[in-house]
Amino acid sequence: MVSAALIFLVNTAFDLFTVALLLRFFMQWARAPLRNPLSDFLNALTDWMVRPARRVIPGLWGLDLATLALAWLLQLIELAIVLQIKGHQFGPQAGLAFAALVLMAALVLAKLLIYIVMVVVIVQAVLTWMNPYSPVMPLLNSLSRPFLRVFRRFVPPIGNVDLSPLFVVIACQLLLMVPIAFAEVHIMRLL
Repeated sequence: MVSAALIFLVNTAFDLFTVALLLRFFMQWARAPLRNPLSDFLNALTDWMVRPARRVIPGLWGLDLATLALAWLLQLIELAIVLQIKGHQFGPQAGLAFAALVLMAALVLAKLLIYIVMVVVIVQAVLTWMNPYSPVMPLLNSLSRPFLRVFRRFVPPIGNVDLSPLFVVIACQLLLMVPIAFAEVHIMRLL
């Protein structure tokens, strides 16, 4: 019972920081407006770890790889702590188990990014119907536009209703169900 509570606390703390780092990375990738309350919050929350990491990990093609590497490192640490709490012994195959942890951390990051895309697209679609002039709409539009644009090329609006958010959510669900779940099962076998 105590171990379940510890695992819950570790998962919550590490996942919240990981999502904050991934949102920061995603907003930079999508070229979202810098002056908004979410950007200010994410910068204030993560600057203490991102700024020193940028000195060591350079960016690539305008992407902040330090932020992405920190998110991956947080997930790696979280997985290792959870396995230790559960009493998992690595034994003679510690190298293989570490490689599995490295891959699993990358897989968790991919899952979290897909969930972030889904939430952004759903919130943006709902707000376009409920409150299209909301102050958060420019941010949501810039975050969802790269994904919606792919489907808008092939699926025209039907009766002035844009169905591209539906197709983005379906594609995200398929990504979660097929390749991510398949990889997750095979990586867990290595642990």
